Amino acid sequence: MFNEIIQQHKRLDVVVNCAGIGIARRTYNINKHTMHNFDEFKRVLDINVSGTFNVIRWACHMMSENQPNAQGQRGVIINTSSIAAYDGQIGQVAYAASKGAVVSMTLPLARDLSSMGVRVCTIAPGLFHTPMLAALPEKVRVLLGNMVPFPRRLGRSDDFASLAQMIIENPYLNGEVIRLDGALRMPP
Repeated sequence: MFNEIIQQHKRLDVVVNCAGIGIARRTYNINKHTMHNFDEFKRVLDINVSGTFNVIRWACHMMSENQPNAQGQRGVIINTSSIAAYDGQIGQVAYAASKGAVVSMTLPLARDLSSMGVRVCTIAPGLFHTPMLAALPEKVRVLLGNMVPFPRRLGRSDDFASLAQMIIENPYLNGEVIRLDGALRMPP
């Protein structure tokens, strides 16, 4: 992937790291006497945390070749977490842990990469109209959107994109996690 970027564009200035998966499993189901599958737990962390970090390290390698701009910046990395990092629900242990790790990486990454002129921020979206939610019945999606205080709807890709653009354009934003959730706080 990164070789293709270099071949086509000759440089990498911005990474918006959005890959992630989630599963809904309780740690222990007392009625069925079953445990959360450990391999599933590790898979969520591997994709959401290790995958995020792997993209970051390769992006840094490429950005290190960029000439700094007038402010000394070589690039911007935007990671995607989730409000589950703060408000993890029942059955979201693996997902919340993985998104909490992405939140926890933000400031140390920004500090690590400051000497090379790369900024790092994280967006923590709430309920967004994604392929995962698109699979739900319309009635359920409307119900979920109505949980959001304002605006009373699911987030849209243009909401996310406008925040990402603002992060890219504001050179003083660094090391921050920004919730993008319409003031939603998830119940247990």
